[in-house]
Amino acid sequence: MDKRPERRIEAEIPVRVWGMDCEGRPFIQFTVAKNMSSDGALLTGINHPLKPHDVIGVQYAEKKARFRVIWVIDAGARKIELGIQLMSGQDAPWHELTPSETIASTGGKNKRKFTRHKVAFPIDIGLQDKGRTHLSTTSTDIGGRGCYVETRSPLPRGTKVDISFNLESQEVKTSGVVRASDPGVGMGIEFTDLENTVQHQLQHYVESMDQRIGSKATAGS
Repeated sequence: MDKRPERRIEAEIPVRVWGMDCEGRPFIQFTVAKNMSSDGALLTGINHPLKPHDVIGVQYAEKKARFRVIWVIDAGARKIELGIQLMSGQDAPWHELTPSETIASTGGKNKRKFTRHKVAFPIDIGLQDKGRTHLSTTSTDIGGRGCYVETRSPLPRGTKVDISFNLESQEVKTSGVVRASDPGVGMGIEFTDLENTVQHQLQHYVESMDQRIGSKATAGS
C-alpha cells in the first residue's frame, strides 16, 4: 500500500518553465512535468543549469505558480531532471488533475494575515531613488498586505519602493519593501504603510475578483 501523504499522478503534461539559471542567465523553456502531486512534481528535459534552492516559475495551461528546486539529477545529453516543491501560499497549476483531498493539504501552509489571490491587478512600483524609472506592471498574486510581481529582474531584498494602484474609483498610494527576490521569476512586496481600513477594502476587492473569475470559469465549463 502506498503510504505517501501525497497521492501522485503519473500522467505527463506540457509545462512552461522560466527563471534564472545558476550561471545568472534568464531562461524560458517548454518541457514535461510528471509524477505530480498537490505540492510538487518531477520536471524532465531541462537544458539549463539549476541547483537546489533555486526558485522557478511553472505554467500549465493558463495557471502559474512558483516552485523551489529540491533536487537535481544529471540525465545526460546536457539535460537534467528536477524535483520541485510548491512554495508556500501557492496553488499547483495542475491542481484540478490531483485528487481533491490532496489539494486541501497545502492550505495550512499559508500563514498570512490576508490570503493572497491569483488575480491580474494593475500596480505601479516607484523606486525611492528618483533617478530610476518606475515600473507599471500587473501583480499576479495580491492581498491586503502585499503582492507578488513577475519580472526577470527583481529588485534586491530590502529595497524600499512607492506603490500606487486604483481601488475601484480611488487612487491608493503607499510604501513598500521587497521581502522576496527570485532572480528570473519575480519579487514579493509587503505594503508597509497601508491603512488598516484600506487593507480590508483591498482584500475584499480581490476576493470579489477571484470569485467572479471562478464563476465565469464554472459557467464556461
